[in-house]
Amino acid sequence: MEKLELEDFDQELPDRVQVAVLMEKKPSSHPWASYSYQALGVVVRDAAEEKSVSRVYQNDEVEHFLVTGMSLQLHPDECESYYHNLMSPEPGCFIVADHPDDDEEMPLPYLVSLSFDEAHAYLEGDEQIYSVPIPAELYQWAEAYVLTHYIAIKKTKRKLKDWRQTEQRADDPVDKQS
Repeated sequence: MEKLELEDFDQELPDRVQVAVLMEKKPSSHPWASYSYQALGVVVRDAAEEKSVSRVYQNDEVEHFLVTGMSLQLHPDECESYYHNLMSPEPGCFIVADHPDDDEEMPLPYLVSLSFDEAHAYLEGDEQIYSVPIPAELYQWAEAYVLTHYIAIKKTKRKLKDWRQTEQRADDPVDKQS
């Protein structure tokens, strides 16, 4: 794999960034649930923190909670998925949260990813997935990471074998003269 040199970029890129998730709790209009929860965004943090949930806003029945102690990690083998996310019309962060047993409890986020593929895998496993716009700071970091680690390979259509010729050769009588 060819190493790409970026101009004016003389530092090592970290593969992990500390983040926090902002969640919203509001009354639900659904007859089977009292509250609905939604992820509002992802915030970059300066240092590693203990996992905690704290209320940061309350107005009437709407509450906002900050879930800290999370990190976003990039992996070189996921660069193609990051690339497609960044090039999409609405690049985003994918937040994976557990399904609580009680509808009154907030789904607790435990993973933040920029990979479409990773988010889809968790979605197939019946996890709660939230998509929020990617902050500019994370976009720039992910873009530099992709430029450093990803080499796009042009997809080519493979040439199909003519299976009828293979079948005819098997049926052809073999000349058995000795």
